[in-house]
Amino acid sequence: MLLMLEDDAERITRFRAILAEIAPTLPLRIWRDAHVMIAEMDTLLPFTTLISLDHDLEPEMSTSTDPGTGWDLAQVLAERPPICPIILHTSNSDRATWMTGAFDMGGWKVYRVPPLGDDWIEFDWRRIVRRILRRRRP
Repeated sequence: MLLMLEDDAERITRFRAILAEIAPTLPLRIWRDAHVMIAEMDTLLPFTTLISLDHDLEPEMSTSTDPGTGWDLAQVLAERPPICPIILHTSNSDRATWMTGAFDMGGWKVYRVPPLGDDWIEFDWRRIVRRILRRRRP
């Protein structure tokens, strides 16, 4: 399973399309609110192959006025034993550095895929996901 924190509808459509192409049987669970993801992810973590996180979330894309951030999620996950690789796909480079540091200290494998250009999901994110999935096959 791939767990994702992302609030942009157009990006979500593109992530779904790439995942359907490279790993059509891998379930994808997406949250637009970090607090809701934190509350719901525990039962899914044992089945998780990969986590992909944005940082900045827009309140109008969530059901709450405070959807939190990827940093909120990173602080919670970094305190747990590593279970899978994490991709940080945020344009907020300062917070990506914070998130990377927290995960590094917790022993998690972290990849950074900055959203640069119009096709970063189709090329950069896709390439990293394929590499991670190939390594995890028996």
